[in-house]
Amino acid sequence: MNRLWRALRISTISLVPALALGAITVSPLLQQAWAQAAGPAPGRALTLRSDVQEANAKTGVVTARGNVQINYPARQIQATSAQAQYFSKERRIVLSGDVFVLQEGNSLRGETVTYLIDEGRFIAHPQPRSQVESIYIVSDPNAPTQPPAPIATPLPTPNFATPPAVTPSPSPAVLPSPAVTVPTTPVPSFPGHEAGP
Repeated sequence: MNRLWRALRISTISLVPALALGAITVSPLLQQAWAQAAGPAPGRALTLRSDVQEANAKTGVVTARGNVQINYPARQIQATSAQAQYFSKERRIVLSGDVFVLQEGNSLRGETVTYLIDEGRFIAHPQPRSQVESIYIVSDPNAPTQPPAPIATPLPTPNFATPPAVTPSPSPAVLPSPAVTVPTTPVPSFPGHEAGP
């Protein structure tokens, strides 16, 4: 069980305000872990912060839930997740729930990430119908020191047809009124009366 606490240092910083208010009771197992965590070899400590942590002495499993943060300076690993479980006997850490891992500038994002400590290897799984995302810093001595300028692809020139010339018409406000023609009926002529002015 000492291996568990040598490899895992549980930080009390996030728990101090809750302890002062009496909101959390600390098990003797966690108190022993904090005492042992004060003296691990420099650079080998793994700091685990979370809202809630449980340790099972029989199984050697430490479970952290809620706003989990891991810092492992010996391997330059930082990680965040909703839950983390450290299996001391198998020497593996399983992170689950919106996992983000950063190591030496490389990043890994997935729903579940398992870190095999002895192999220094990550295994990531996505959410259903999703993918794991990794971003790697690639060392390339032949790469240009300046990033290339973005290639501007010319926009295609539209092929507009020239419309036929149109003579402008007067605006509707000055259009002349159409001539009104009224049908005329012949005026009958009466004897002794002549039509006209």
